[in-house]
Amino acid sequence: MRIDKEQLKEHNQQGLAEHQRLFGFLAESLDKKGVDVNQVMHQLHQLQVAIPSWALGAGGTRFGRFAMGGEPGTLEQKIDDIGMLKALTQATSSVSLHIPWDIPSNAEAIKNQATELGIKFDAVNSNTFQDQQDQSHSYKFGSLADNDCMVREQAINHNLEVIKYGEILGSKSITVWLADGASFPGQNNFKRAFRNTESSLHKIYEGLPVDWKMLIEYKPYEPNFYSTVIQDWGTSLMLAESCGEQAYTLVDLGHHLPNTNIEQIVATLIMRGRLGGFHFNDSKYGDDDLTCGSIKPYQLFLICSEIIGGMQDNDSGNPALEWMIDASHNLKDPLEDLIQSLEAIRVAYAQALIVDREALYEAQMSKDVSRCQEILQDAYRTDLRPLLAEVRRLNGGALNPMDSYRKMDVREKLITERGKNVVATGL
Repeated sequence: MRIDKEQLKEHNQQGLAEHQRLFGFLAESLDKKGVDVNQVMHQLHQLQVAIPSWALGAGGTRFGRFAMGGEPGTLEQKIDDIGMLKALTQATSSVSLHIPWDIPSNAEAIKNQATELGIKFDAVNSNTFQDQQDQSHSYKFGSLADNDCMVREQAINHNLEVIKYGEILGSKSITVWLADGASFPGQNNFKRAFRNTESSLHKIYEGLPVDWKMLIEYKPYEPNFYSTVIQDWGTSLMLAESCGEQAYTLVDLGHHLPNTNIEQIVATLIMRGRLGGFHFNDSKYGDDDLTCGSIKPYQLFLICSEIIGGMQDNDSGNPALEWMIDASHNLKDPLEDLIQSLEAIRVAYAQALIVDREALYEAQMSKDVSRCQEILQDAYRTDLRPLLAEVRRLNGGALNPMDSYRKMDVREKLITERGKNVVATGL
């Protein structure tokens, strides 16, 4: 299914007068504060968040999964769905493939389809956290960290294969998320597991093209609950620095213990020049993989503020960041959930763009704690949704993506086209 642009224009026309009134008032207010509205809009247009190929279908928990209907059963259908998200939101222009869930059977045809929709291929993702059909060695007790050299070699070769697929499609990075760890004390030797992982990552790194990045993810628990080998950002940073200049830490917002100061982690990694990118979601207790901004919107704003401040004062040469949504749509329509997450990320980013950084610096240097809070919260409490809507409108998107999605009966049409009981590949 493809979005009818003319129908989209009709929807926009219905709400255009009210939008222009709200945007005009906002633009005037921001101008009085010294904010360059056109520059903010340009930076928002540049912010593009990748959609992972596994996020277009219903998610689930270890207790169950409830199909949505109309889910994409092929990679081609997933690309089409991302094309619809792009048309509506103008906030995403790339897909992140998970191998072997989404190996393209015809890479050239997939590339052509993506190009037609204006979609590029973001980071490719390896999978050594579950066994695949006809796999020689099991990952039940580990992969890159396993004590068995044959298991490690199999996991290394899989990652190298993922890089090859990425090269064919035009990707420029690989994300390594390692589920290796222990569920019980004494199960693993911590030092041996770390050294095995480090050695394995070195071998993958050796196969990295010269213009690629390796993104190393971390997580404190699950699927192993006593220990994970790459349990925090510091361990990821150690491994990245050990591998070489093309290796970076990847921050998943859900991969932290409760109340972790993620914005401080972000600032530190940029200072070291090793922040590779983000997997965006939200959480209350752990890796809940909820809609971005649904639980902790102020934290999301603070993270974006540290990104913008850090990249403006980028004496470490930290490269441009890679942005991706990594959520599980257990209850919502996956496309609606992704629309909401894209909006939340861009709202937080826009709010961070209007922070008066000169005034904040002066308040920090004068030790005016109350003034520091006022400056940040003034930006956070500014409703910038009309500005985001104007960016979408100027680029051919929907003034209100969720409203247009529902008025166009997208899910119902997908069910008619694909069926009610289909289940997306992947999770």
